[in-house]
Amino acid sequence: MRGWDDLYSLPVPPSWVPGAAVGVLSLHFMQKLLFPYFWADLRYLLKVLTYGLRVEMYRLQGRIVTVLDKFMKLAEKQPHKPFLIYEGTVHSYQDVDRRSNRIAQVFLQHEALKKGDTVALLMGNEPDFIHVWFGLAKLGCVVAFLNFNIRLRSLLHCVSSCEPKILVVGADLLGTLEEILPNLQKDVSVWIMAKDSAFPSVHTLLDKIEAASEDPVPVNRCSANNLKSAVLYIFTSGTTGLPKAAVISHMQVLKGAAGLWAFGATAEDIIYITLPLYHSAASLLGIGGCIELGATCVLKKKFSASQFWSDCKKYNVTVIQYIGELCRYLCNQPVKEGEKNHKVRLAVGNGVRNDVWREFLDRFGAIKICEFYGATEGNICFMNHTGKIGSVGRTNFFYKLFFPFDLIQYDFQKDEPIRNKHGWCEKVKKGEAGLLISKVNAKNPFFGYAGNKRHTEKKLLCDVFKKGDLYFNTGDLMVQDHDNFLYFWDRIGDTFRWKGENVATTEVSGVIVMLDFVQEANVYGVSVPDHEGKAGMVSLILKQNTSLDLEEMYKHVVTYLPSYARPLFLRVQEKMEMTGTFKQQKFRLVDEGFNPSTVTDPLYFLDNSKKAYVLLTKEVHEMILSGKMKL
Repeated sequence: MRGWDDLYSLPVPPSWVPGAAVGVLSLHFMQKLLFPYFWADLRYLLKVLTYGLRVEMYRLQGRIVTVLDKFMKLAEKQPHKPFLIYEGTVHSYQDVDRRSNRIAQVFLQHEALKKGDTVALLMGNEPDFIHVWFGLAKLGCVVAFLNFNIRLRSLLHCVSSCEPKILVVGADLLGTLEEILPNLQKDVSVWIMAKDSAFPSVHTLLDKIEAASEDPVPVNRCSANNLKSAVLYIFTSGTTGLPKAAVISHMQVLKGAAGLWAFGATAEDIIYITLPLYHSAASLLGIGGCIELGATCVLKKKFSASQFWSDCKKYNVTVIQYIGELCRYLCNQPVKEGEKNHKVRLAVGNGVRNDVWREFLDRFGAIKICEFYGATEGNICFMNHTGKIGSVGRTNFFYKLFFPFDLIQYDFQKDEPIRNKHGWCEKVKKGEAGLLISKVNAKNPFFGYAGNKRHTEKKLLCDVFKKGDLYFNTGDLMVQDHDNFLYFWDRIGDTFRWKGENVATTEVSGVIVMLDFVQEANVYGVSVPDHEGKAGMVSLILKQNTSLDLEEMYKHVVTYLPSYARPLFLRVQEKMEMTGTFKQQKFRLVDEGFNPSTVTDPLYFLDNSKKAYVLLTKEVHEMILSGKMKL
């Protein structure tokens, strides 16, 4: 046994060590108290900088590496790894690469497509959407994704605005093609995903794909000369009028594709995509994100709340994409046993309400909700990397150095930013709602809209804080709290959001005034309890000596408007209120909502179960509020 003398001979630390230890612990506790998100912010910022430096190094080396380049590299590196799983069928990286080569060869042989030409794509969620997209990208074409929900006038507008040489239509959308074909520009060559065609002068694609070569097309066709050159057109409702074709550059695709990686997804993940591929969330973040990771995605034709978790279990899904409505639909499903028995660890998306967020976590387990903010055509993005409930992201001094933005005061009555006596805009204080604007510069450009210089200019604010500065107007009101978390507050202008889609009120009113008994139509969004976004409502002024034809109204909105844009509520007024600048007054109408107990004007409700507009009684109103009436 050791003696006491031996114990005293053990080395004694220097006198300064305890003090240093106390100092380190004090600093740790001070950091936790005063800067609780320091390390999380630092890790996220380093990720952003790492990705940016990697792209910049490629540029300095004279290499332009696009998402398509990365995909083709992966097809060589991991040819047999599943890239797409669709309705139980596995499509490997090599399979997708070879079929997209076939499609590129078909168009190379049968169409005089030049590098930079536009091809419009009207297809639902299916593997051939991706095959056609990649095949055309290999020819250096700009691909325009068309929203398959829109009809007639709006769809024709979208096609004409992007000036395509070719329109490719999916086999399940031939009915939509039949509606627009008589009025389609004659110089647009139409191809359908079928072996036979009942339409004159319409080409078939499937039969030609089978006979085509799998050989790659010449590399010079798909090589990008500049990351700022256009590669996609993705349509957005924006704040006014008909849909606009947002110009998406190679750089924007690269940034979108990095989203899943930035949130912590890896090559081993399996991503479940139920959102429509024409939407940037599914195509850029989802498909692009899979390529960035070298991962696998499970593609669903259409979102199904009842099949969602069974699909996740069947395919061992680890990452899901959502919009706010999607999470609510899942929470509204009947409770089943084993709902937490799945492998999903990340949920990436936007628009989920606080109460739904909490319910989703309580019910479906410890899934990290990765909320983000970003407009399709915008030059600013926020990511909630900490999981703070309700927030769309965080900012700090360093983030604003690389991505400068501000929240400015906004006049809701005049529908424009407030300027002081010197003509400059004013920033809001923390905790106050302000219009989000982001600086436009060489590092954060705004590419605008295809074929519409006027709409591009309308999205820009000039001389904001000083002469000559330029900012992108997001059209979104945000709040920044004292911990630098950002929260979405509302949309401005003539737009509201419903069913995960932007609804342009001017487009809806333009359709409704086509009815021969409508003099004026004032469209706006109203809040409905337990529903994300705002439901469409229209105040009508009828023409003299006419009456409201509810049957004709129903037929008309179903024919000309996508389901999410159809007004759920009608209000018939005798006189339309106007603002001092002769715009339709919406604020009082929005406040009054659709309550028949307080609104004396006749009110009607779109009852989808009856396929008709019905009188909105107190009983119907109560059923809507209680959730018994499905919207």
